[in-house]
Formats: sequence, structure tokens, C-alpha cells
Amino acid sequence: MDDLLAQLKEMLSDLSEEHGVDPLLLGILYIVSKVSVIIMLALMIRNMRAKKPFTMILLFAALCFCIPYVYFIIAGRNIHFGVYIFIGLIFVYGGYAIRKKIVEKARLIS
Repeated sequence: MDDLLAQLKEMLSDLSEEHGVDPLLLGILYIVSKVSVIIMLALMIRNMRAKKPFTMILLFAALCFCIPYVYFIIAGRNIHFGVYIFIGLIFVYGGYAIRKKIVEKARLIS
């Protein structure tokens, strides 16, 4: 088991040097961003139920969703073009999933 962890650490270190992206920072940004998105969506749903404006909260949720990917795009180098396409697909799917959740909650509130 220790050998496997050592190999994983070495592989991540090699990838970090090759692509210029710190895997620990990327992981932390990813976890923090997803928790933030969930909190923002909960606040948005609360505001929708109270018939208060929720546009700014939705924008903050979208911003939180994008943080780790923006870091990857800015800091990364020697990244295969397909990765950028994949990140674009993640953005599209994330927007679709958030929109679907909002519409679903709006129907339940109405």
C-alpha cells in the first residue's frame, strides 16, 4: 500500500512539473468551489421561496463553479487541446444542471 501511495505521489509530482499545475491547490480549489456552489444554491432557493431577488447569488454560484477550471486554464502549460474541450463541456453541463435545479425548485415553490 505504501508503494502505491509513493507511486501516486511521484506521478502527481511529475505531472505538476510538466504542466505547471499544483495538484494539491487544484484539489483544494475544487472542493472549496463545490461546497460554495451548494451553499449558494441553497441561499438562492431560500430567496426564491421568500420571493426575493436571487440573481447575484446565482452569479456567485457560477463564479464559484468556475474557480478551479480557471486556475487550470491560467496556470497550465503543455495541456492537450482535448482537455480544454472537456473543460468547456464541464461548463456547459454545469450551467445545464444548475438551470435544471433552479427550474425544478421554482416549480415546487409555485
